[in-house]
Amino acid sequence: MNVSFEQLKSMVVFAQVIEQGSLSAAAKHLGLSRAVVSYHIKKLESSLGLKLLNRSTRSFTLTEAGQQYYYRCRTIAEQAQAANQQIENFKQEPEGLLKITCPVNIGLQTIVPALDDFKTLYPKIELDVMLTDEVVNIIQEGIDLAIRGAPLADSGLQAAKLSTLTTCLCGSSEYFRKHGRPVTPAELGQHQWVIYKLTSNVLTLSKGSKSYSIKVRGTISTNNAAARTAFVEGGHGLGRIPLYDALPRIKSGALEQIFTGYQLPDINVYGVYPPGGASAKKLRLLIDHLKEYFIKEGKRAALE
Repeated sequence: MNVSFEQLKSMVVFAQVIEQGSLSAAAKHLGLSRAVVSYHIKKLESSLGLKLLNRSTRSFTLTEAGQQYYYRCRTIAEQAQAANQQIENFKQEPEGLLKITCPVNIGLQTIVPALDDFKTLYPKIELDVMLTDEVVNIIQEGIDLAIRGAPLADSGLQAAKLSTLTTCLCGSSEYFRKHGRPVTPAELGQHQWVIYKLTSNVLTLSKGSKSYSIKVRGTISTNNAAARTAFVEGGHGLGRIPLYDALPRIKSGALEQIFTGYQLPDINVYGVYPPGGASAKKLRLLIDHLKEYFIKEGKRAALE
């Protein structure tokens, strides 16, 4: 069976419908109307003589034939994207759009300054930056790079380690005045904590060959790292805070560090991207720039 140019277009549309999860989402992603997307699916099924989707009022499921066909259509779309990226790599000055998502606090304090430098180096690259503490579906949202502080949960994505962040335990002088300063690890479980909901409420710390696990509790919890730090600074509880965020406040006296002789688990920062994304020159440049920026900032902090 010969494949027409029109059918190739319909195959790419079909792949996007599956990846985006609905006809409407695919239409938005492709810049088409929903009616046009629906037309491509119907025309594709008609030309193949097979049903690809089982449709209901609000959703659809793939038929067995549709599942197999989708894999091929996805490959065609990925190869077309790879071809564009390969041509782009021949350009002396990189250009094009990069869509980036990252958590709010690390975004404002580290990633945005790094992107500021990056934009100066590569002015023709456009940046679309989404700051959110929610985990974004990077395939559906068309994200080129997501900054995350955890290993990959989806094996369909790829990741590059950007940095390792150290953390520390902190409280305000006001909190210690009211509640006392914990001296042993066991006492940490008796104190109030500002709970950061995106991490475990079991605190692990070690000293030499000894390791301690303490379940922390508190009357304030948040999914925002900046809010967590603000509540700790306000005297509402203790907190485990990344050193880049805590250090300026420790130096100003707004926060006091405790248990400095103990080690806490580090936070590994990853750049997560779609399969084949790193073949794009502009994304490789960004990943390398972020790695170098984290190293530079780490050295600067060590000297201060």
